Amino acid sequence: MSIDKSVHPHTLQQYRQIVLQHIAPTLGGMKLKDLRPDQIQGLYNQKLVGGMNARSVIMIHAVLHRSLKQALKWGIVGRNPVDAVTRPRFRKKEMQTLTDTQVRSLLLAAQGTRYEILLWMAVATGLRQGELLGLRWSDLDWQTRSLHVQRQLQRQPGNGLRFTPPKSAAGRRVIVLGEATIKKLRQHNVLLQAERRQAGEAWQENDLVFPSSTGTPWDHRNVFRYFKRFLTKAALPDIRFHDLRHTAATLMLQQGVNPKIVQERLGHADITLTLNAYSHVLPAMQQEAAEKLDELLTPIDISEHMARLRERQPSYAASGLAAKTPSGRRLPS
Repeated sequence: MSIDKSVHPHTLQQYRQIVLQHIAPTLGGMKLKDLRPDQIQGLYNQKLVGGMNARSVIMIHAVLHRSLKQALKWGIVGRNPVDAVTRPRFRKKEMQTLTDTQVRSLLLAAQGTRYEILLWMAVATGLRQGELLGLRWSDLDWQTRSLHVQRQLQRQPGNGLRFTPPKSAAGRRVIVLGEATIKKLRQHNVLLQAERRQAGEAWQENDLVFPSSTGTPWDHRNVFRYFKRFLTKAALPDIRFHDLRHTAATLMLQQGVNPKIVQERLGHADITLTLNAYSHVLPAMQQEAAEKLDELLTPIDISEHMARLRERQPSYAASGLAAKTPSGRRLPS
């Protein structure tokens, strides 16, 4: 299998794992030119019957299709048999988000712990968990209150925790922070200094905004475990950490933030992706837009106001004054 260099290293690792675990054991002994659509369809059916979810089978489909498409370009095969295969349908799970009140409850549950600022930042920025854990203090410009997203922390099979580039070019972005968030980060920095002194020689300096208690990269699994505890403590729905990113986007749109700004903060390459992902917010925004336009277009009835003004305005005759022409002559009463 040949994959071009534009593929993210983590994605490439996933492709290799899919080939070794799911494709090679069944189809690995066959010549590409002899591969038939019904054999590929049989692989999909076998995986589904065996309990694999549709999304994972779709990943197998994607890897096979991309590989054989390249083989077709190189003239190794005369056609791409995957084109004739029906891929499983994937029903996207309904997005779960928290309300602003629920977010405050979550932060209250985590108050006083080193996780509070991580959860705050997740909702305040919409960053992915890996992007948050990959932040360094050198990425933060205190003067302009801007955060430069340049890497993410990921767990790679066989390699452990590794810093990798963002998922796409749009993932390299600058996010402006509010004053309250900057204040929280300053307080967090002071606490980290105390942790550094307490750890002594055990501390490993990596300049991370969210390190472990010894300065090393923070394991996703530890974050996951404590996140679930805070959800339970606050009596909140059992959501994923990634749903805090969806919460951030939803709250921004509900507050009337321009979708283009939401797109840029999330790091989406195309605004269509943003609008499609958060279409559940659009009906409310449509209603608000309709009300605002109605208010703008409806004429203001000032007739009653003008009538009251005329009643209060004394006449020339009653005041003993006569109106004058521009030349200064009096008009006949």
